[in-house]
Amino acid sequence: MTETQQAKTDADQPENAPTARRRWLGQPGDLTALGIWFFWHVATYIYMVLAAPGRTEAPLLDRLTPWDAENFITIAQYGYDGAPGMTDAPKLVAFFPGLPLLLRDLNWLVPNYDLLIVLVSVVGSAVVAVFLSRLSESYKEGTGTWTVLAFFLSPFAVFMWAGYSEAPFLALAIPAWLLARQGRWEWAAVCAAFASSIRITGLFLALGLAVMFLVSENGLRADWRKIFWLVVPGLPVLAYMIFLKMRVGDWMAWNAAQAQYWGRYPVSPQEVLVNTWNRSLEEPVLATSYREEIIAAFVLVILIVWQLVRRKWAELAYLAPQAVALLAMSSFYMSVGRASLLWWPLYIGVGIAAARNKWAFMAYVAVAAPVMAINIGNFTTGAWVG
Repeated sequence: MTETQQAKTDADQPENAPTARRRWLGQPGDLTALGIWFFWHVATYIYMVLAAPGRTEAPLLDRLTPWDAENFITIAQYGYDGAPGMTDAPKLVAFFPGLPLLLRDLNWLVPNYDLLIVLVSVVGSAVVAVFLSRLSESYKEGTGTWTVLAFFLSPFAVFMWAGYSEAPFLALAIPAWLLARQGRWEWAAVCAAFASSIRITGLFLALGLAVMFLVSENGLRADWRKIFWLVVPGLPVLAYMIFLKMRVGDWMAWNAAQAQYWGRYPVSPQEVLVNTWNRSLEEPVLATSYREEIIAAFVLVILIVWQLVRRKWAELAYLAPQAVALLAMSSFYMSVGRASLLWWPLYIGVGIAAARNKWAFMAYVAVAAPVMAINIGNFTTGAWVG
């Protein structure tokens, strides 16, 4: 076999190449990514301490585990029946079981649930930093550090600290995407399955992976013997729906709970926009948050159009359903900003732009960093953001 033929064989079967085996043992950008992760957490901690006087006296863990975090912890402790005397326990089915099950399984190691859920986010965000860097490098060499910087300077990066589901979801979803780009479909499907046990976004991830398989992205030829692995990410969602059917008689009880308790039900896109703007006028305390939601919605639309123009079909398949769910399946924009952490094509795009033009990155930092600081201060002192 000639050197040319060998090179072609290695390209067609990346999982058998030496570089494929070494990539999981550490890459040059990994340490830099972990450095960004570490110093971002240090800086965020300092800012949380400085932002507290006059605004809150709550302990640090309480400031990182409000709202959804409390619901995850409740499910881990008591199941979907809720704590004794909990009057709104039916809302708990809106939360997928992956994260509560993880908390329950690790509780023997860290008995304090507040500390445990924060540690899950901290460790998860470290995994995100490393694999986001590697994923970005798979799109364009020399962009990993820029992409990780862009991600941790996101206006909503506080949720990489808080006891929410974004960090553990991304710690599974981003490796799944990278594994798929390398043609390692079995492991990609397994990672995506765990991700879909945490958030419904896992189904959108599965759709993106399926499209990636069909279009043979990244120069890989589809191995049709592995197509059945693409069913695996949907199994946790199906299992949860069966559980809900047996428990409350409704396959879609999680969606019904979101409609009842959070106002997530379909209305026209223009009505959603108008409702959100009106709320920003009617609720001055949350005006900034609502307007950030509107901006995030426009960013998502622009991002989707950009993927369409560039014919990035897998990324489009991942992002477009999110736009439907976030911009048309709710009576007002809710958690659109927080969901922006899940749009890794956005941060990879910023990273690629930064590698080409440092001024572009400076412009990004000038806008994103101050908003991030405001949101960290607001969230950790009891004001909702994202």
